[in-house]
Amino acid sequence: MASTAPPTPPTPPTPSQDLIADLSGRVELAPGAVPVDNRFTNDDLLPVPLERRNWTTYNFAALWVGMAHNIPSWLLASGLVALGMDWKQAVFTIALANLIVLGPMLLTGHAGPKYGIPFPVLARASFGLRGANLPALIRAAVACAWFGIQTWIGGVGIFTLLGKIFGGWASASEIGGQPWTLWLCFVLFWALELAIIYRGMDTLRRFENWAAPFVIVGAVVLLIWVAVKAGGFGPLLDQPSKLGWGADFWPVFFPSLMGMIAFWATLSLNIPDFTRFGAGQRAQVWGQSLGLPTTMTLFALLSVLVTSGSQAVYGEAIWDPVQLVARTDNVFGLLYALVTVLVATISVNIAANVVSPAYDLANLAPKLINFRTGALITGVVGVLIMPWKLTETPELYIFTWLGLVGGLLGTVAGILIADYWIVRRTVLDLADLYRPGGRYWYTQGWNWRAVVAFAVGGILAIGGSHSAPGKGPFPADGLIPFLKPLADYGWAVGLASSLVLYVLLSGRPAVRSHGSPAH
Repeated sequence: MASTAPPTPPTPPTPSQDLIADLSGRVELAPGAVPVDNRFTNDDLLPVPLERRNWTTYNFAALWVGMAHNIPSWLLASGLVALGMDWKQAVFTIALANLIVLGPMLLTGHAGPKYGIPFPVLARASFGLRGANLPALIRAAVACAWFGIQTWIGGVGIFTLLGKIFGGWASASEIGGQPWTLWLCFVLFWALELAIIYRGMDTLRRFENWAAPFVIVGAVVLLIWVAVKAGGFGPLLDQPSKLGWGADFWPVFFPSLMGMIAFWATLSLNIPDFTRFGAGQRAQVWGQSLGLPTTMTLFALLSVLVTSGSQAVYGEAIWDPVQLVARTDNVFGLLYALVTVLVATISVNIAANVVSPAYDLANLAPKLINFRTGALITGVVGVLIMPWKLTETPELYIFTWLGLVGGLLGTVAGILIADYWIVRRTVLDLADLYRPGGRYWYTQGWNWRAVVAFAVGGILAIGGSHSAPGKGPFPADGLIPFLKPLADYGWAVGLASSLVLYVLLSGRPAVRSHGSPAH
């Protein structure tokens, strides 16, 4: 049981017999350093061996290109325009959000190549071996919901395109208010995703490598097709903002910015699940920097340009790419679009929304749940949360769902960054992350400092959550009325408040060696 006294003064670096290090500073556990049969260890949670940390800059860039190019990403700009922004304001908001979220993405990703550990194991350093299940299960729950949302959107896309090819699908008898053919597409797509992820992380890496350029080509083909039919882009690009740049804009901009950040705030926590396979820090830093903000911004711009063309061709702005492609009678074009929708949605869903909860659930019960079992559980829970309800309106999707998620995940990110970068200066005792009774055991496996920082940061971030009358589940004056002004900045408030509070509770920063005490 750890003392609640402040950390001991810094001690000189000392070698550890538990570790093997290479010239780049990456470390792994020596054989026998951790008993493989203890209740906090299984093969999926142990550090990735140095020889298997081989992901390059291209692998990480391709991962982000594959994840960013999907229907919900395409629809982000449309959601913002539906809220009153013009295309320039929407693209600006998305670009700024992804530049901001790249920061914590790189900071938390640092532990991956260095130690080869996934997110829930990294969280043990700050929350404790048992306490790490708190942020891990929150992240897992969010991922399960996202998995369901993406699978539903993908299933609807397949249903729409196949209905155009074969006809009559939309008029099939209904089950639960939807045609049974739509449920069939949803279930088949769901099964295909789980079959791919069940093959493991190497299969995912190979899939992302070719999926990324394939989806880019598909999007460019759609742009060229619309441009040819439209004879140019114009009507939508000239459409003025309903909000202007004054007093009406900022109340929409800031919660929208937090919502756009929240779109990838999930990955800013569990990015070590991927960077643990990195060949080094350069690969993950350059790969993510080249892959995330550029791709999301260009994809948002592409969606606006294509929609502009649809305005010229059909007399109305068609923001959903599936609905736009369904306007054609070319069977080859429909089939190509169908494959593109399949690849794009699978690419993001298995990477962003299955890998994390698979590790998170394995962390909960390592002896009972491995990576593959966790992936199957994710698939089941993703259906049970009824994802078709979360995407009914832009207000519910952007303000309620993304805003709430962003506030909670920002709070966890603040604690992880504070512990790893400020308190520990990126130095962890790798073996003790798996040892009950070690330096990360704290009080019966829980670090009260992290729990308090999470509780306070979470209340500040989401306590003022509010909805316009009839537009969401929260009261108009906020759950906690005096916190309502903070709700529009939930992610930033959660990250900043939890980071500062955790550092204050942990005492003065301490430089530690791999084998020296931390608390």
